[in-house]
Amino acid sequence: MIAVGIDVSKSKSTVAILNGDGSIRAKPFDVHHVADELQALVDYIKRTSEPPTILMEPTSHYHYPLLKAFQEAELPVCLINPYQMKKYGDTELRKAKTDKRDSLRIAQYALEKSYSLIPYTPQDQKYEDLRFLSRQYSQRISTLTVAKVQLLSLLDETMPGITTILPLKSRDPDNCVLLRFIKRFKSFDVIRKMGKARFLDSYQVLVKKTKDRFAGSKGLAIYELVLNSVTTRGENPLSAMTQDQCVDLVSTSQKAADEINLQMRIIAETMPEYKVLRSMAGVGGRLGPIILGEIGDIRRFHSGKALNAYVGNDAPPYQSGQFESRNRHISKRGNPALRKACFEVMQALKLTKPQDDPVYLFLLKKEQEGKPYNVAKMAAVNKFLRIYYARVMELYK
Repeated sequence: MIAVGIDVSKSKSTVAILNGDGSIRAKPFDVHHVADELQALVDYIKRTSEPPTILMEPTSHYHYPLLKAFQEAELPVCLINPYQMKKYGDTELRKAKTDKRDSLRIAQYALEKSYSLIPYTPQDQKYEDLRFLSRQYSQRISTLTVAKVQLLSLLDETMPGITTILPLKSRDPDNCVLLRFIKRFKSFDVIRKMGKARFLDSYQVLVKKTKDRFAGSKGLAIYELVLNSVTTRGENPLSAMTQDQCVDLVSTSQKAADEINLQMRIIAETMPEYKVLRSMAGVGGRLGPIILGEIGDIRRFHSGKALNAYVGNDAPPYQSGQFESRNRHISKRGNPALRKACFEVMQALKLTKPQDDPVYLFLLKKEQEGKPYNVAKMAAVNKFLRIYYARVMELYK
């Protein structure tokens, strides 16, 4: 056999090829991610008489061109966890970190561990699409969060205390009274100049365009707040401009996130395990597609324990001589997005309190045992994932 080790970068990769006896067949060389160079690499590997073992690290989306080229050429390629390769490199006494050295190290690993490497098999396109949309949704929510923080910071100077009366509800930006209020009145200084009667009339017209039934009775409270507040950038046109931009950014980010989540639900509803997931307490239309997309095809896990390890919710045993640890923290070496979504499911269970749900009852049991807040919830996440794994595997059987 020959071992092909590939160190992946953004626009190029470094390739090293070893013979079966460990000698170097091809010194490390660069391959740019363009069609002709990728095809030349595939042709070179195919011309060898020995069967190849191709190994590389999945590096964001940068390894996709190589993966696509190998799959189209029907060459088996294996992916290895970058952390696993890092630990393999730690066994060397003399540390060196270059692309050429890394490619040789990956090729050596492929040569030594060829018996245990499993060739990559593409998932169903639906799982790939869900995972892609899940990551895009997370980015939109991050943008939304930053925009909301920036808007609240500006309001401290132009409308201090307004969020205590009109909360910032971005889930439905078109009907959020606060966002409309900011666009209409700009600052408290503008309201002072309007006067009480004119402001209240204008405010009632504004509220009629929203669905908030209780906002209409808050006009007097807002005007009293205006009279007692001190603004620092109230009449500054630059503040009004940037404030309007933040309002638009909050609205746009929320609508973009909602559109992505809608597409995720449309895809997820065509998959059989989605009904199982939605039937579990705490899982709604937002979290369900995210969890399904981050897990992917559950049949690739051999047990519920393996699924928890993928999430990073496992506590590996630690024993040496007479010592055996019985209080281990979770590893957190897994999928952080999935771990966060599962934690949100536990928060939903605490709010809804379904008395017939086994996961919620298990969570209460752990809390009654005196477990800390996060420990009890992650223990319940472990049970949640095991139950989900068992139900879906039974469905596919």
